[in-house]
Amino acid sequence: MTQPFRGTYDQLPELAARQQYIVDAARVQASLYGYDLVSTPIFEYADVFCRSLGESSDIVSKEMFVFDDRHGDKLVLRPEGTAGIMRAILSNKLTSQLPEKYFYAGPMFRYERPQKGRFRQFHQIGVEFIGESMPGSDVEVISVAWDLFERLGLTQKVELQINSLGDSESRQAYRDVLVTYFSDLKDQLSEDSKLRLEKNPLRILDSKDPGDRVLIESAPNLKDYLNDISQEFLGSVLEGLGILKIPYVLNPHLVRGLDYYCHTAFEFVTDCLGSHSAVLAGGRYDSLAQLMGHKEPIPSIGWASGIERLNLLMDQEISSIRPISIIPIGPTAETQVLVIAQWLRREGLKVILSHHGNLKSHMKYANRINAAKAILLGDTELENHTAIVKCLDRGTQQEVGLSQLVQYLKASS
Repeated sequence: MTQPFRGTYDQLPELAARQQYIVDAARVQASLYGYDLVSTPIFEYADVFCRSLGESSDIVSKEMFVFDDRHGDKLVLRPEGTAGIMRAILSNKLTSQLPEKYFYAGPMFRYERPQKGRFRQFHQIGVEFIGESMPGSDVEVISVAWDLFERLGLTQKVELQINSLGDSESRQAYRDVLVTYFSDLKDQLSEDSKLRLEKNPLRILDSKDPGDRVLIESAPNLKDYLNDISQEFLGSVLEGLGILKIPYVLNPHLVRGLDYYCHTAFEFVTDCLGSHSAVLAGGRYDSLAQLMGHKEPIPSIGWASGIERLNLLMDQEISSIRPISIIPIGPTAETQVLVIAQWLRREGLKVILSHHGNLKSHMKYANRINAAKAILLGDTELENHTAIVKCLDRGTQQEVGLSQLVQYLKASS
């Protein structure tokens, strides 16, 4: 087989550099808010996601890569990061030291139809604020996302949409109304939504089926069923966003269908990728820990963003340090340049050694790797403790003493 599996791709150097730039920018930005880097296993027991996401969710019912190991344990390649983070909190008995702030980055896996910016193995960055119930934590995680978009130069390409899912009392009241509304229209629902009507009617609001979308447009509005506590919570979040001058749009149709979501739900959406689609999404998930077997709720909020989609939005070129090419001329130099190259690297310079060929092929290689300079070392230079340094952009060259070489290279970079 010479092709990658459908929905996967190779990260060759240029693409890998761009995506690593996004990860590094997000990690640095999150660290300024006190979020520490964590990493969870790429595969987990299936129950980690089946119990938390729910058997009727699209992720569990259609998109998970599930397999049995040699002992018959059912495992899953992780489809998202939040459940694994919460599992780590519980299994490492960290509940007594909450709140904790975490940043993560890594590959996720979903068996869905590949399309622009969406793959079966994709990569996410995310933050989780575990163990904090105040609306200020919601404002903070949104602020981390907004600052990241500023760092990446993307604030003009995204729009923050936000909604409240209310507390459990508000959601139950809304659920009852939805059941009545959609039951009267059951014959017009898609087959998936008919199943959701029985198990979790809020998930109908996530449906992408065109027929369902028509019915959803006329469905009762969640905001009309928020109690005073829920309205006050939302008001505090919006006030915080206003103080930080983070622009937002209230979207009453923005709903998370999963059982553990409550209060704040938000998305950063764009129309620069061919459709009005989310590039970062998050929300509050106070009940997740209980669904995973913990006795009490652990109030938490977080977001995740697809690196591939962020990369598609970015216009700027990612600059990298251009290398210095060292070219030996003659058999004596071929051994000496090993020592000189290692010395320069230890001084923090990016050095690539050209190993074989004549001078013309050496210079051709230096140009191919986009070297900024080429250092030519022959027997004469070694005897005189000097080197010929060629500036490949200007076509000039200068003889430099080896004792001044590091200083010269750094000063002229």
